[in-house]
Amino acid sequence: MLKILDGGMGAELAARGITERGGLWSAGALLSAPEAVYQLHVDYLRAGADIVTTNTYSTVPSYLTKAGLADQFDELAALAASLARRAADRAGAAVAGSLPPLNESYRPDLVPSSDVARPIYRALAMALEPDVDLFLCETMSSVQEARNAAIEAVEVSLRGRRQPVYVSFTLGDAAGSGLRSGESIESAIGGLADLPIAGVLLNCSPPESLEAGLEELRSLSDVRVGCYANRMAEVPDGWTLDNDLIIDYREDLSSALLAQWARRCVERGAEIIGGCCGVSPRDIAVVVETLRSARASR
Repeated sequence: MLKILDGGMGAELAARGITERGGLWSAGALLSAPEAVYQLHVDYLRAGADIVTTNTYSTVPSYLTKAGLADQFDELAALAASLARRAADRAGAAVAGSLPPLNESYRPDLVPSSDVARPIYRALAMALEPDVDLFLCETMSSVQEARNAAIEAVEVSLRGRRQPVYVSFTLGDAAGSGLRSGESIESAIGGLADLPIAGVLLNCSPPESLEAGLEELRSLSDVRVGCYANRMAEVPDGWTLDNDLIIDYREDLSSALLAQWARRCVERGAEIIGGCCGVSPRDIAVVVETLRSARASR
């Protein structure tokens, strides 16, 4: 059964004047405006999302260190999970616990070693576990990054309530270019073969790149697949959240075009569809209505 994932968190909070680019990014809202995070979850659910994602994309030590809060990352993660849980329970929806990159997004060269990464992922998964229905290792730029997160999520799940673990890879901006690391989608699937993964997704890349990747992913995977695109233009080489390189948002990608992309992906086998950076509740509402209309016309 098709499930609708929510859209972006950090960019939407910024658009609402809650957070700013750089610094703590979306984690800042947990400190200054937790009810705004809760309200954004509610807005996505009202738009038709079946799954909301915890606001834990930047509740990791590398971000929190900027404010001297690295030792509070598990507390903030637990708060984020509880906010998502409260919203989801009102709507009978599910909560995905986000396990993100630990340094910067789209930067396989900055992925920490396994002995550094895995204890952090373990603690993050443990903080999320009481309130989430699934774990989502997202925006993974390399096979090693994905394994670091997935191994720990699986371990915590097996020791707890056995929530399913999903892994989502970010692809290069150009269609057919594989992971941001240059590794192939086939290598990504192979790198997870020894783990009990419930699904493999593609995310935080242009719709065109994810649509091409989905074709290959579907042919290689026997688990659930899906994708959630961003609205960003090309990611500059060497980008970090705090440097002077800017990622622009695409003006050509309307809600209607995003919805048509989602429809094509579903027709190609996507079982989970949603949005990432720059995708708002308004966009998700159009996606939901378009997919509902497509089903009704069959």
